[in-house]
Amino acid sequence: MDDLIDMMVSNESPADISDRIKEILMAKSAENIEIIRPVVASSMFGEPETEEEYDETSYEDESEDHEEDAE
Repeated sequence: MDDLIDMMVSNESPADISDRIKEILMAKSAENIEIIRPVVASSMFGEPETEEEYDETSYEDESEDHEEDAE
């Protein structure tokens, strides 16, 4: 952040100052995203056990039906 102030004081070009501000904001945003990512992922894709249990039982039911047909 001090480098941004130094850029302003030393009359760097406005485009360079703007680019530096964008870099700082992107870095802060990336940090926040990394913090929030696990929470969002677990809320969006959480509880896979119930889906797996459903898939396993439906598969077992189908295999039993086919075994009975074969006999």
